Amino acid sequence: MAVRVICFFQPGCMGCMEQTPINREVEKKLNITIEEIDAIKNPDYIKKFELKVTPTIVILRNGDLLGRFEGVVHTEQLMGALKKYL
Repeated sequence: MAVRVICFFQPGCMGCMEQTPINREVEKKLNITIEEIDAIKNPDYIKKFELKVTPTIVILRNGDLLGRFEGVVHTEQLMGALKKYL
């Protein structure tokens, strides 16, 4: 099954605003989709993934957690992590 990448954010979060263009660049370079989910509007995810900060990026396959980043993740680091699972 394909890898699922989710970026949890919240409105007004400066780090989240910084992460969004990084996510778009990674999507283009790796031809993937990074889902963006508002953690405040979806509180079930806060508990499920034990979210403490935003942005938080999780990498999943078949529901299993493969990787996790808390805070802003720069392009090279995110691409390197994702290439392992694509």
